[in-house]
Amino acid sequence: MMNARKTFRINSLGHLTIGGADCCKLAEQFQTPLYALDEQHIRNMMRVYRNTIDDEYDGHGLVLYASKALCCTAICAIAKQEGIGIDVVSGGELYTAMWAAFPADKIVMHGNNKLPHEIEEALDHRVGMIVLDAYSEADLVDRTAAQRGMVQDVMIRINPGVEAHTHAYVQTATPDSKFGFSVANGSAEAFTAYVLQKKHLRLHGFHCHIGSQIFEKQSFVLAVRKNLAFVDAVKQSLGFEADALNMGGGFGIWYADDDAMIGVEGYRAYLTALLAAIKEECSLRGLRRPFVYLEPGRSVVGEAGITLYTVGAIKEIPSVRKYLAIDGGMFDNPRYALYQSRYTAVLANRAAEQPTELVAIAGKCCESGDLIGTQFHLPKAKEGDLLAVLSTGAYNYSMASNYNRNLIPPVVLVNEGHAEYIVKPQTYEDLVRNDVIPERLK
Repeated sequence: MMNARKTFRINSLGHLTIGGADCCKLAEQFQTPLYALDEQHIRNMMRVYRNTIDDEYDGHGLVLYASKALCCTAICAIAKQEGIGIDVVSGGELYTAMWAAFPADKIVMHGNNKLPHEIEEALDHRVGMIVLDAYSEADLVDRTAAQRGMVQDVMIRINPGVEAHTHAYVQTATPDSKFGFSVANGSAEAFTAYVLQKKHLRLHGFHCHIGSQIFEKQSFVLAVRKNLAFVDAVKQSLGFEADALNMGGGFGIWYADDDAMIGVEGYRAYLTALLAAIKEECSLRGLRRPFVYLEPGRSVVGEAGITLYTVGAIKEIPSVRKYLAIDGGMFDNPRYALYQSRYTAVLANRAAEQPTELVAIAGKCCESGDLIGTQFHLPKAKEGDLLAVLSTGAYNYSMASNYNRNLIPPVVLVNEGHAEYIVKPQTYEDLVRNDVIPERLK
């Protein structure tokens, strides 16, 4: 596994490296717990999506990095340098992108319940596109645009009813979903007619996102066909032909050995199949080829990242389980608690050694469910060993919290062996910065 991924290597000392940097040295320099990201991997993934649209679709599209996977100003800066766009789902993500001087015309704003101040901020910054997901939201965007004397470009989120084979909590295009308007029951067409009547909204097309951590190409191809069937139906019934189609994201990544390790060429093949389906379906239906948006997030940063921990207390319950406790936990990686997500772990200071036992990795939070997982094959660990959990670049830092008033770990970016902060360490002062003691309590 290690040698198949350029991000990771084992050096002559038997230590795990990421992006050419020795993980033991990273832990010594920056302390643990620590998130580390390989910059070159991130750039390579952005480029494969951008180049595939250029090569296979005449450049008639835009890759949008999905901020929810990992949002900080440095990632926005990399996306800007790589010439791709950004997808944001909150005022905070929008503020982060604008703080990084990201071009607003390459920003698309999502969300199923955008707050009034978020709509105002999006319009004031002149974001390129807003994806509508409610009647009240269409009214709000239209009214806010009218107040500014402008017309806002919009898309509509639809639910094509494609069930991808993934965790129930990350399926977003099933019949029962908080996202989108159903194609099957007619609500998507009704909402389209409603938006077309708005004077300060310019409708371009439709958006869907069928879920996350998807490995079947056919799921994306089916979503394309259902979306374009809807585009055709709306053209016939309402006289509106979409000029843009946003296919979302959801490409799966490697977490454990029963996951496919797709690689750069594999992701190119996924996108090529999706684009080929668009071209074929448009030709069959006599539709013009739409401008295509794509929103990969997890596949851009997920495998680029690791989290480093120091092993602390070790507890073995005879005939039950052996626990290795670490200096992190669900406050820096809540995904096992939320989704029972699987990971692969390595003793980074002894990476060349063969595993000899099965252990659970426990966090330090005051919760029985504070686990990174229960099925890790490792060499016999001892207190002070350095543990690396792989593929934590997505949905770890972005979902981290200060539960139990633990500090969210810093993030370092590694490039050709050199590491530097892109998110600085928190301090105890940060924890109490916004606390207030009323006078009556003093």
